[in-house]
Amino acid sequence: MTLSEFRATLKDAAPPDVSPALVALWHDARGDWEMAHRVAQDVNDRSGAWVHAYLHRKEGEIDNARYWYGQADKPAATDSLEAEWDRIASGLLDER
Repeated sequence: MTLSEFRATLKDAAPPDVSPALVALWHDARGDWEMAHRVAQDVNDRSGAWVHAYLHRKEGEIDNARYWYGQADKPAATDSLEAEWDRIASGLLDER
């Protein structure tokens, strides 16, 4: 699945058959930060930590986000939230 195809699923009632970390990003893109966070915090690997970091950055909790970037072994993002969402989604889609 490409990033464009993933974005196209945002109009659907349910997320596509993708990894839980991508499901979290799907919920976030649809405006449901709470559900995105619930899903991300249950993903106990680096992909979940990366999404978790993004979500806390989006929330404005920068110290918490830094912790999760460290767990994901990723540098703390400084670009726009939109660019970071695209980068994470693209990276996770490439892993499939």
